[in-house]
Amino acid sequence: MFLGTHYPRLDDKGRLTLPAKFRDELAGGLMVTKGQDHCLYVFPRAEFEQMARKVAEAPFTNDAVRAYQRYLFAGTDEQRPDGQGRVLIAPELRRYAGLTKECVVVGAFTRLEIWDAQAWQTYLEEHEDGYAEAREEVIPGVF
Repeated sequence: MFLGTHYPRLDDKGRLTLPAKFRDELAGGLMVTKGQDHCLYVFPRAEFEQMARKVAEAPFTNDAVRAYQRYLFAGTDEQRPDGQGRVLIAPELRRYAGLTKECVVVGAFTRLEIWDAQAWQTYLEEHEDGYAEAREEVIPGVF
């Protein structure tokens, strides 16, 4: 389970140090892919495989399904953290997410999200009121 907010930096080689508390779960390999909202998603390999199977089972005769499958699978990079817990973020993924030196790693339960620090701050400011006003339609049975 991935929770919390962390503030690592990208080094000059494009590597990001994963938060120590997540390293054991990601030591066996991880998948970095383009996420929604121009962030990156980081999945443990097994979690990504489960999701990928579901995506692959969708009817490829549908234009939207084919586009999503292509975008997801072509934009995914498999990584294994080095001895210091660093992973290389591919240049295309850094470009997509607008990553600069200052990054934010957000725990999102089954995945991590990697954001450019300024983009994360902007996202929070734009969505804070919506979160505060969440109702039944967002999480049925909770409120």
